[in-house]
Amino acid sequence: MLVNTQVSSVIQQSKRPDLDPANAAASALYSGVMQNVQNAAAATQLQTTQKATDTTASNVDAAFAKTRLQLQATPPASATPKTEANTQARADFNDYMSKTPAERIRDQILKEKGLTEEDVKAMPIEQQNAIAQEVTDRLKMQAAQQYAEKTADPQIKAVKDTLAAI
Repeated sequence: MLVNTQVSSVIQQSKRPDLDPANAAASALYSGVMQNVQNAAAATQLQTTQKATDTTASNVDAAFAKTRLQLQATPPASATPKTEANTQARADFNDYMSKTPAERIRDQILKEKGLTEEDVKAMPIEQQNAIAQEVTDRLKMQAAQQYAEKTADPQIKAVKDTLAAI
């Protein structure tokens, strides 16, 4: 058997441009430059956005301060002088709000029938009891209605609210 001791080199140098050290250095520099350009553009955009946000905030603050000064400087336009009618209306409202629901319903029933408290006191006891029974019935009906509204399906309540708004 014969053995050849001479080895010939079969490996050839590659001529690929991406393995060239000069191209690799140029590529790295180009990538760095591109990264710097992108960073600079992002910073500029951020500064522009921040400046616009600051300007908007300043405008809102200025408008708020101007409105506040105007409100402090001028008296309310709706301020009306106190008159006897206003005082009487306020007294009537306070009187109404101090009543219980039963008293409010009783007043409503008497108003519907065109009666006063003196008329009711002059009535026979049976008619007075009939008015008291009517007040009781309306109170029960109102309580049942409020209970039904509280326990009703939320979807049904939403439909009722929508229909009431129309």
